[in-house]
Amino acid sequence: MNRRQALKGGLSLGAMAAAAFGAGKGLAWARRRDTRPNMIVIMGDDIGYSDLGAYGGDTDTPHLDALAGRAVRFDNFYNMSRCCPSRASLLTGRYPHRVNMTGNGTSLSLDTPTVAEQLRAGGYATAMIGKWHLTAAEPLTPPAEHLKWLNHQGHFDRDFGDRRTYPVSRGFDYHWGIIWGVCDYYDPFSLVENYTPVREVPKDFYLTDAISDHAVEQVNTLGKGDKPFMMYLAYTAAHWPLMAPEHVIQKYLPRFEDGWDAMRKRRYARQVKLGLVDPRIDPLPPLDDDYAENARTTWEALTPEHRAEQVRKMATHAAMIDIMDQGIGRVVQALKDSGAYENTVIMFLVDNGASPEIMVRPGYDRPSETRDGRKIGYGEYPGGIGTELNQTGIGAHWASAANTPFHWWKAESYQGGTHTPFFISWPAGMKRREGRVVAQGTHIVDVTPTLLELAGIAPSQKGAPMDGRSFAGALTGKALPNPRPFFFEHYGARAVIDGQWKIVSLAPHGGDQSYRQWALYDLASDRTETNDLAARHPEIVGRLAKAWRDWAMSVGLKLRAEGGVGGGSPDKADTFSD
Repeated sequence: MNRRQALKGGLSLGAMAAAAFGAGKGLAWARRRDTRPNMIVIMGDDIGYSDLGAYGGDTDTPHLDALAGRAVRFDNFYNMSRCCPSRASLLTGRYPHRVNMTGNGTSLSLDTPTVAEQLRAGGYATAMIGKWHLTAAEPLTPPAEHLKWLNHQGHFDRDFGDRRTYPVSRGFDYHWGIIWGVCDYYDPFSLVENYTPVREVPKDFYLTDAISDHAVEQVNTLGKGDKPFMMYLAYTAAHWPLMAPEHVIQKYLPRFEDGWDAMRKRRYARQVKLGLVDPRIDPLPPLDDDYAENARTTWEALTPEHRAEQVRKMATHAAMIDIMDQGIGRVVQALKDSGAYENTVIMFLVDNGASPEIMVRPGYDRPSETRDGRKIGYGEYPGGIGTELNQTGIGAHWASAANTPFHWWKAESYQGGTHTPFFISWPAGMKRREGRVVAQGTHIVDVTPTLLELAGIAPSQKGAPMDGRSFAGALTGKALPNPRPFFFEHYGARAVIDGQWKIVSLAPHGGDQSYRQWALYDLASDRTETNDLAARHPEIVGRLAKAWRDWAMSVGLKLRAEGGVGGGSPDKADTFSD
């Protein structure tokens, strides 16, 4: 029986693998009537390519490293470069433009089903813990009232958006987490349980730990049921604001005292040793520091005071990832304790690369004060790093270093924005395939059809056309779908990858037209995008530029003239010169 025959007959690849393994082992999960695999999709936030230990980082991530070591690793996996677009693609299998998510701050369209809706209809129990960010943010007027709401000083019973767009309206049986995209880790805004706002949290509350606690509870509950389950575990770490317990920050301060250039060189050397990069095709590009709210400077030119605060920024970023990793370890242990681990597919991915964002003022999704009236600092050096008295990020220099060996960062379509870690563990279904590396390109739109194939569920044809293709064969030893082009766009940051070739442009910065020009890279010999070949191969640029325009038309994209990371949605319609 081949894969197509099995799916037509109602037997999933997951059920076949689980049944074969369970028959020999007699484990509790195999005695469950429905032996299709459980699924946990874990998403990190604003984590750079080199931040995890398994990818060359100096952050302690033993649990993720262990998962990666037992996993199938996808070395050319791409996302949509920013929070909302990547999450929309992850949960629908569509490019974000097809599902009302061209930029940030809108609601996922209601006419296209999520993977959770399809899995639930197919017999799965579903749960989501953590960050949603697919419901339109609706600020109050006047602005003073909106700040009261953000500051936990009023409007306590107000919904955080249209309930029809909440996770529990989009296929999840249960949700605990935040609806919006940014929050105070010690006292989060937009925190809900299902539809109900969580008004207050305990004094010792820290959001990353709480997300892990609720995930463990769900594993313990769902593991006792008679249905397979799917849990979407969406951490906010390591998205700004930079907040973490002091004792964890202290552990990391010595590791970053020599600055971003030294960290970058160390990480690159580790990546070479691990076999993640080949210096012949992955040369280390210059450090990127061109971001509007970030001083363009060198480490040596910083004052001692500014160096100390910069070290504290990166130490806090690392601490946030460390604490997330500890929580993932507890989730994995809960799976083992419940007997569900062997037949659970665990995916780990990130929504985009590390972020250069530096917020300079409150408003929209950022508070001005704590609940008890203490002022919150903004800008590159706000003070209070690690505590709830800051709303800042690591900035451009550290973000560039965190994305080693790649160029640029979150919200750009260069590798630093779109190319992030992705690996899948599934002990029962991947016997003798642990440690395999998949070199063929895969995309975040491919996750939904993969989960559905593992569950034996045919993708719904409702709503927008499916862009993703299942890569379940990579887990079970079957063939992968034929390679095809990947397309990218976020507020004017554009790219096409077609085989070895990639054209890409930066997001337009104000009136600077040079950012609109296509650059061309041969990823087979220059994966880190250091040698622009556009002038040498104008015919390739022209072919791929036409492909991008055709794709843009097909997904209903209104071409953007301005905008960029950290700013509002651009509203000036225009076309790009190609």
